[in-house]
Amino acid sequence: MRDFHEINVNELTFEMTKKLKYYLSKLVENKGSDLHIKSGSNIRGRINGQIVSLSKEILSHEDSVILAKELLRTRFPDLVKYKNLDFTYKLNDDFRFRVNIFFQIDGISAAFRAIPASLPTIESLGLPNQVHAFCEKPRGLVLVTGPTGSGKTTTLAAMINSINKKFSKHIISIEDPVEFVYKDQKSIINQRAIGQDALSFADSLRAALREDPDVILVGEMRDLETIETAMHAAETGHLVLSTLHTVDAKETVGRILGMFPGNDQNRIKMTLSSTLQGIISQRLVRTITGKRTAAVEILVKNARIENLILDGRDGEITDAIKDGKDVYKSQTFDQSLLDLYASGVINKEEALANASSRNNLLMDLDYYDAKNTLRKKRSGKLEEKIDKDIFALKKK
Repeated sequence: MRDFHEINVNELTFEMTKKLKYYLSKLVENKGSDLHIKSGSNIRGRINGQIVSLSKEILSHEDSVILAKELLRTRFPDLVKYKNLDFTYKLNDDFRFRVNIFFQIDGISAAFRAIPASLPTIESLGLPNQVHAFCEKPRGLVLVTGPTGSGKTTTLAAMINSINKKFSKHIISIEDPVEFVYKDQKSIINQRAIGQDALSFADSLRAALREDPDVILVGEMRDLETIETAMHAAETGHLVLSTLHTVDAKETVGRILGMFPGNDQNRIKMTLSSTLQGIISQRLVRTITGKRTAAVEILVKNARIENLILDGRDGEITDAIKDGKDVYKSQTFDQSLLDLYASGVINKEEALANASSRNNLLMDLDYYDAKNTLRKKRSGKLEEKIDKDIFALKKK
C-alpha cells in the first residue's frame, strides 16, 4: 500500500467535493440511482438501470486521493487500514447518498447510491397489498430478498413508514449505514448505525431484546449468529424485518437452513417454520417507458409452507406459492411478470428475460395473448351487432 500522510483538514480546499456535488446533482436531475467515481476513469452514473458517462474528464490518482480525504477527513486513515468504508453523504435537504469508498488497482473508487429524503410508501413502490398484511403482524420473521440494487432497503423503508403511520410501536433499526431517516409519528423509532452506534448486527440485535422493542429491523442477516438471534427475537414475540442476498423464496429458505450444521437442522427447521411469516423477493425489470419497476415474489406462511420447511422440501416451495395465489395472496416471480405484462407495464421480451421458468411463462403469455385476442374479437362482433340494431331502429 502506498504511503499516505495523516490528514490536516485545514489544508484541504474541498475543490474536489464541489465537483462531486455537481455530478451528484446531475445524477439526481436525470433520476439516476448510482454515481460511480473511479481513479483513472471518467465519472459515470446508473440511469434507468444503464451505466452512462456523465463526463469526459479523467479522474487522476491524485485527485481521487484528495476527494477521499475531503470526504473522510480524519477517518481517511481508516480507509487505508480497512481498504473500504461505508458512510452516508448529504447532498442537500432532499437527497442523501449511501457511499462505499474503496481501494482498487488504479487507486481509489467510490459508489454513491441515491436515497431520497421523502420516505417511500408501499403504494408508491407498486408493491402487492400483501406487504401491508406483513406490516400488521404482531410477531414473526419477514424477509426482503434480492440481488444488490433490487430495492430491498427501499421496500423495508416503506414497511417501517407504514407501521410508523398506523401503529404505536417501539421500532429499533440496525443498519450499515443508516439510509432512510424516520421521524416519530405514532411509533417511536431508534436508528443505530453499525460502527457509529453499534459494534455489529449480532451484538446490537442481542442488545435490542433488552430495549423493549415491538419491531426490529436488521439491515442484513450476514452471518449465522445474526440469523439465529433474529429468529430467537421473532420467536419471543417481536416482529423482525431483515434482508438476504438470495434470488427467491425457495433459495432463501435453503440458504438459512444450509448455514447451520447437520446436528442443528431439526431444531432450526422447527424454529424457521414457526417464525417465518413471509418472504418478499424482488427483481427490477425495465418498463415499456424505459423506467424500472419491481417484479415481486411473495411467500405467505401457511400450513403447506410450514410442512415443506419442516420436511426439508424447500424445492417444492415455488409450486406452493403458485398454488396459493387465490387463497393466500402469494405469487411467484412468473405470476408477477405475467400480471405486469397483462397490465401493459412490460413487454413480452422483458418478462421472458426475467422469468424463473422461461418455457412455462412463455406458455402462460401465449395463452393470455390468445385469450385476449379472442375476447377482442367477440367484443368487436358484439359492438358491430349493437351498431346494426341501433341503425335499424333509427330507420324505423
